[in-house]
Amino acid sequence: MAQIKQVGIGRKSTGTIDGITYYQRNGKTFARSVPNMPASVYTSTEARVRQAVFKMVQMHIKYHLRTIRQTVTAKNGSPGNRYYSLNKKGLALALQTLAEQYVDGEDVTITDVEQAISEYAAEHPKSIRIASKSGYGEVFLTGEWPGTITLTAQGGDSTIIVIVAENGSTTTINADGTTTVTSGTTDSTDSTDSIDPTDPTDNTGGSGGNSSTTPGEGD
Repeated sequence: MAQIKQVGIGRKSTGTIDGITYYQRNGKTFARSVPNMPASVYTSTEARVRQAVFKMVQMHIKYHLRTIRQTVTAKNGSPGNRYYSLNKKGLALALQTLAEQYVDGEDVTITDVEQAISEYAAEHPKSIRIASKSGYGEVFLTGEWPGTITLTAQGGDSTIIVIVAENGSTTTINADGTTTVTSGTTDSTDSTDSIDPTDPTDNTGGSGGNSSTTPGEGD
């Protein structure tokens, strides 16, 4: 990695030119070569399974995003990013078998994804956090996604109660007694949505090329 003191196209340049990627860090411009990855990195069975897992995680986070925004405190990004960071390992293990079935040619629906995660959470009740809000104790998934999530303050006895409604309005009863209602129609994925492994135009599938989109945060 080289630090660039002067770049002809601008001191704050970013992007890739002739295999060299320029990026900014702490006000300075750096450059690094783009790795030449073999095609097998993206086309092997293992790679396709990893991509399928990632797409299924996207489906899961998008389905619960309205609630996650109420129960997870973002650090260097969004609540969805933070949820993924906290639960990446658990979600991957929960969805591994389903991803393998998808790669073998089976369709996968959001119902399948939620069932796989729920069953894994029931067997591993400390693996998936559904609440990690600053100032409140963490809440773990222990089976199916609950209809009500209660956050208990780490100091004192105040609580926040989040009444979950993934396809309607999510009501939050705040610690100060006020009520917040979050509604909308674009934050959740309909339960009939599926990944079709036979459709080459299906952008929700996992058998395509590499993706850098953070799960759940593209809407």
